[in-house]
Amino acid sequence: MTTAVIVVTAAVIERDGRFLMTRRLEGTHLAGAWEFPGGKCDPDESLTACLQRELVEELGTRSTIGREVFTVEHAYPQRTVRLHFFETTISDEPRALLGQEMRWVTRAELQTLDLPEADRGLVELLTRS
Repeated sequence: MTTAVIVVTAAVIERDGRFLMTRRLEGTHLAGAWEFPGGKCDPDESLTACLQRELVEELGTRSTIGREVFTVEHAYPQRTVRLHFFETTISDEPRALLGQEMRWVTRAELQTLDLPEADRGLVELLTRS
């Protein structure tokens, strides 16, 4: 039996040398892990439309989606995700609308966070000297 791949988008938002990270809520897949904000695409939704919608829903901010910086497909025991990371600029100050933790972290701090396996390749890319 082949499981459908879940398409997910995530925003790489950098400000003053720090990246915006959010923590997955209890009761969700990978609860408690830190991640780049974003979420699952709806059927027939473009990647950029998905990311813009997710940032409004989760952080209450409008955004400009830039180039895709990294893509990975990762099989977790429960599901397989295809994750598209985009350089993103936000227009408003982000607010944690879902009650999730949110913080700005340096490149060095990125390496110390409890992240989903699928995010590790991007972190390696962002933290290369």
